[in-house]
Amino acid sequence: MDRFPIRRVVLVADRGLLGHDKIDELSEMVDNEGRKLEFILAVPSRRCKELAETFASLQFEGDGNENRDEDEEKYATAAFRGCRLVVAHDPARARERTVDIRDCLARLEARARTLAARTEEDSDGRGMPHGEALAVFAVEVGRARLKKFFRFGFGKDDGRFFWSVKEEEVEKAELFDGKLAIVTNVENIGPADAIARYKALTDIEIAPVYHWLNDRIRAHALIRFLALVLYRVMRMRLKAGGIRTSPCRVLEKLSQIRRHEGQIGDRVINVPSRTEKDQRELFDALKLPKPF
Repeated sequence: MDRFPIRRVVLVADRGLLGHDKIDELSEMVDNEGRKLEFILAVPSRRCKELAETFASLQFEGDGNENRDEDEEKYATAAFRGCRLVVAHDPARARERTVDIRDCLARLEARARTLAARTEEDSDGRGMPHGEALAVFAVEVGRARLKKFFRFGFGKDDGRFFWSVKEEEVEKAELFDGKLAIVTNVENIGPADAIARYKALTDIEIAPVYHWLNDRIRAHALIRFLALVLYRVMRMRLKAGGIRTSPCRVLEKLSQIRRHEGQIGDRVINVPSRTEKDQRELFDALKLPKPF
């Protein structure tokens, strides 16, 4: 700690940590120098529904860059339990999600009409029973995970299979399409930066840890941490070199390079495989010596 003093700690956590009691507990955490713990917590989808009125009133704006595309991410903020609620809106993703859901609902409605038609008796009096039509439709809606958007059952008067779409639920769900919400008490960063800090969490994956001994757990965490550092360094160097390729894709590309070894008499021949231009450019961007 004396060699590498920690001046600031910001806790970034996924949706599982958010709760009113946990927000209060984290807000009250103070270290021995009187500094409060800062945090950035994602809002789970079930909690978003509790904030429906807040979401409906949000005014989304860009990050101030006049050259940004209309479909690029926009941001809005609101107060939430003494903290800031920051919401990012991706218009293109929202449209895609809305279209997907509407298409699924249309297909299920068409299926319901087909089942309803089959309940009508044919010339031999062998129509599909209404109970069977309901059971088939319920299974298909369940598989599509869209049950909350439908009403279906038997009519009270005639006992016939019926269905309808809960349009109010569909519209409520569309309110959250393409949105990512976080809660934070960090004061000196803008909405775009706060969202970027949370998204960087996807680079860190340390679970599951199938160890019980402290030394092995520490070693596991150290290896993951070193891997994260290498990943970040690769990403920075690739970006500085003007290469818009992820480190994972770069490693996949470079792993195609092989070294072949052969022997003719007493002579051992050791040569690399033929490399492509883009592979050589990746070594240059990463500032690594070429192995050929």
